[in-house]
Amino acid sequence: MTNMMRAWVVSTPRPISQSPLALVERPVPIPRPGEVLVRVRACGVCRTDLHLAEGDLPPRHSEVVPGHEVVGEVVQLGEGASRFLTGDRVGIAWLRHTCGTCRWCRTGRENLCPESRYTGWDVDGGYAEFAVVPEVFAYRIPTSFADEQAAPLLCAGIIGYRSLQRAQVPPGGRLGIYGFGASAHLTAQVAIAQGAEVHVLTRGQEARELATLLGAASVGGPFDPAPVPLDAAIIFAPAGDLVPLALESLGPGGTLALAGIHMSDIPTLDYQRHLFGERTVCSVTSNTRGDGEEFLVLAQRLGVEITTTPVPFEHADVALRDLAEGRVRGAAVLTLT
Repeated sequence: MTNMMRAWVVSTPRPISQSPLALVERPVPIPRPGEVLVRVRACGVCRTDLHLAEGDLPPRHSEVVPGHEVVGEVVQLGEGASRFLTGDRVGIAWLRHTCGTCRWCRTGRENLCPESRYTGWDVDGGYAEFAVVPEVFAYRIPTSFADEQAAPLLCAGIIGYRSLQRAQVPPGGRLGIYGFGASAHLTAQVAIAQGAEVHVLTRGQEARELATLLGAASVGGPFDPAPVPLDAAIIFAPAGDLVPLALESLGPGGTLALAGIHMSDIPTLDYQRHLFGERTVCSVTSNTRGDGEEFLVLAQRLGVEITTTPVPFEHADVALRDLAEGRVRGAAVLTLT
């Protein structure tokens, strides 16, 4: 195995049009005790990576390698690591460390741990030929999914699943989905399979066509009123302007979940128009490992179809520009041979 690898790093956070990523050569990381070294085969391109590159999420160390939807092969075990064997296929996701002892961890809410750390933000991620991960935070990938299809499941899928839980859609209820990219197109399939009536409000003709193909009851623009009163809604787009519109579309007792890690400013809300009638708004913060394990099993059982746009590893910067400009159908995935 070579001692050097190629990796994309955030050189200086700035608008994606000004090329904040740089392709560099780095030493292959050495797994620490309890970690495994993974040869990356595929890495999903997430909107969080875009927020990091543009500085909406300030990088937590210089020249960090983005990417947290990683599928690859275990090639080396750190001291004491025994959960996987070399040659096993594993996934690396966003959450990569929690303390295990705080009140959040002790009550099954490790996603709120104040000492949590994240792949591709605190620690180098998967826009590289190799990556390391603590073995207890790695996932076994269902055999039914190829590398390219499995990668988006590890953040887009898991976060969408948690967002769906937070939205508290009643049995047979009406769910509004705002934005229809990587996460939303997976979440919609799960919701429909569970009996929800899904209404999609999104920009972009390709996204609307995909929503229709996947069984949405209606499809409209992001600023259109929902065609029916909604029981629940999820906003995947990082646009605070959508919050009042979504709340107005909720019927009494409805819940709005905000799925993103970053959102532009939310306009002033009017109590009667937007909140009265026991309407609720909640955020979604990362996920627990339990969420991830549950979703991967569910995705395999339901036969979730992952729509991807494969991108050669050398064009990671182009993939982020396409994501920013709404030119990606489904999920963009960096592929490495």
